[in-house]
Amino acid sequence: MKVDLHCHSLVSDGVLTPAEVVRRAAANGVALLALTDHDETAGCASAEAEARLWSISFVPGVEISVSFADETIHVLGLGIDPDDPALSEGLQRVRSGRDARAKRIAEELERHGIHGAWEGALRFAKNPALVSRAHFARYIVSLGLMRSVSEVFEYYLAKGKPGYVQHEWAVLEEALAWIHRAGGVAVLAHPARYRLSTSQFAELLRRFDEAGGTAIEVSSGSHGPDDMRRWAHVARQWGFAASLGSDFHSPGESPVELGAAPPLPPDLTPVWQLLECAL
Repeated sequence: MKVDLHCHSLVSDGVLTPAEVVRRAAANGVALLALTDHDETAGCASAEAEARLWSISFVPGVEISVSFADETIHVLGLGIDPDDPALSEGLQRVRSGRDARAKRIAEELERHGIHGAWEGALRFAKNPALVSRAHFARYIVSLGLMRSVSEVFEYYLAKGKPGYVQHEWAVLEEALAWIHRAGGVAVLAHPARYRLSTSQFAELLRRFDEAGGTAIEVSSGSHGPDDMRRWAHVARQWGFAASLGSDFHSPGESPVELGAAPPLPPDLTPVWQLLECAL
């Protein structure tokens, strides 16, 4: 069974509509799909309706931005009720912070010679409340200043670069509380991406575990073979289930296609076995 429990639509920083994401997943043979837009669940209803047409089992999801040790951590909520009041209120608070950060990014880029960055990013963001670094990156590529979104991140938008803006997102424990109140399970997304020390990772895993975290994303579009081995080992050590997702955003940008993340090691418990909506 092809599974993909991490992907994005234009409701956040992807480029396809939720229905188009589902159709692309269906064309790739995906049988179990979660839509996990950043800090927003508005695309889940249309994705679920489209998934029924293609006989795809659909998992409503979200990817919540969390601040930890001066790093932005992402936690997936899988199998959530997208309309849960506590989750909706929490995500609204996070989105309001996104808007403020985006305007500060535009100001920094303007200071470094990227003119019209705010208006340019808005042209690429279908949801004005969720302007992200990816939208600024697409604008800069459209100007011909860089060849790819990943190159823009490397030179302008990654931590320590001219357009990077530090921001305080949700607290880890409150993000997990929102997920649990909405009936979902919490997954630590693409852990190999985080620039944390050994002791910081240990603290992150301890707090994630104590707050009721369920799984680690072992197979990810952001993980190479060594990363998969490392995080499979961590899942075994801590007794976490394992998740799998492409982190797909766009046909032209994403290194891994929908449904193409490598399979999980067979001795790990797949997180979808714990999701009622996936049974």
